[in-house]
Amino acid sequence: MVTCKKIWWLIKHGQKWLKPEHRSAKIMMFYKSARVEYHPVGVVGAIVPWNYPFHNVFNPLSAAIYSGNAIVIKVSEHASWSFLYYGRIIKAALKSVGAPEHLVQIVTGYAEAGNALVTSGVNKLIFVGSTEIGKKVMQAAAQNLTPVVLELGGKDAFIICDDANLAETIPTAMKGAFFSCGQNCAGAERFFVQEAVYDDFVNQVAEVTKRMRQGPALGGGPIDCGAMCMPGLAEKVADLVDDAVQHGAKVLAGGNVVQHPSGGQFFAPTMLVNITSEMRIWREEVFGPVLAVMKFRTDAEAVALANDCPFGLGSTVCSSNKARANAIAHQLQAGMTSINDFGSTYMCQSLPFGGVKDSGFDRFAGIEGLRGLCVPKAVCQDRIPAGTQLKTVIPPILQYPVGDKSFQFACALASIFYSPSLVGNIGGLKSLILAMLPGSHSVQQKL
Repeated sequence: MVTCKKIWWLIKHGQKWLKPEHRSAKIMMFYKSARVEYHPVGVVGAIVPWNYPFHNVFNPLSAAIYSGNAIVIKVSEHASWSFLYYGRIIKAALKSVGAPEHLVQIVTGYAEAGNALVTSGVNKLIFVGSTEIGKKVMQAAAQNLTPVVLELGGKDAFIICDDANLAETIPTAMKGAFFSCGQNCAGAERFFVQEAVYDDFVNQVAEVTKRMRQGPALGGGPIDCGAMCMPGLAEKVADLVDDAVQHGAKVLAGGNVVQHPSGGQFFAPTMLVNITSEMRIWREEVFGPVLAVMKFRTDAEAVALANDCPFGLGSTVCSSNKARANAIAHQLQAGMTSINDFGSTYMCQSLPFGGVKDSGFDRFAGIEGLRGLCVPKAVCQDRIPAGTQLKTVIPPILQYPVGDKSFQFACALASIFYSPSLVGNIGGLKSLILAMLPGSHSVQQKL
């Protein structure tokens, strides 16, 4: 759905944001017309992960092509097969509009293929993946001074105030934790619940979590939570949960690797309480179906707890008081915040996507992401047609070799236009006249 939303937004609004944008020239340059033009960077490189193979290809592809670029996409080695199918879709789409067949290239392979793309001399690179690999990508890209968009890990905070509507908040919270079995870069992993509603929230969520159905997505009947995709990921989640329990956390639901008849890699939907900062799960990205809950007393404490994390991708604040929710959201160290919702910023494709701290920098999606695939070029020209007196001509006193009173002349101009007082403006005009009069003495200006 979000892929359709992105394509719709590009078609509907993209051209508006890529057109030349006029800027103010202000008083001293009133006779000039200023604008910014957006030119394609050239060739965009993208390295994308396995968790959303369709969207992860069409997300950078659609924006790059729309903004006039070619693109080379290195897909995850764990999702190579599906791109044979997507590649046929892409070629057919390009052919249907008469675009060059090779405008989009998809590359498969391991780390060596990714490194070859990073160091190939592409004009801009988009990397979506872990913080550890993101740092290596940035280091390799520095060889060619290639600008990089880094969309890295996340460990989103989900704050629930005592005036939140729990009947609406609890389903949203559970979706944030368990959607796609928690295998989301912008997944909710840290739930901060105010003490007045803590018990109600915990009891209701634990009861529903225990009733969640788990199994293969293509099996018989509806499934609430599927499998872990990558080998060893279920065991990694189990290690984080076990470490938390050893340091005092309590498991209210799940908490174990599931031996499913299908033979897949399953970890039970899990709810943990009594989480503290000494536990690994406080700081390490889980990337699995774990809803970890912490209690807070005041709004200030909630902000401090939420910001005590190396990541800063998305966040959520739930409160029936909009002013209160926005006041909390304003203080969160995150690239995105949804109020009384989860992940809604990404469905608003006019908004940029990205984070701060170990979650990376720069943005894709939205106006900023689309323009980020362009070179912003500043252009300034005379507003009035040629042949008039309103144009930039170097005054004789400033022409080389400069006149004796050139400094007085320049200082006078600054005073006329930028002195904070009317007296200063008038004084600058007087000084300018004196500088232009033949034979007058130079007046020294204090800088």
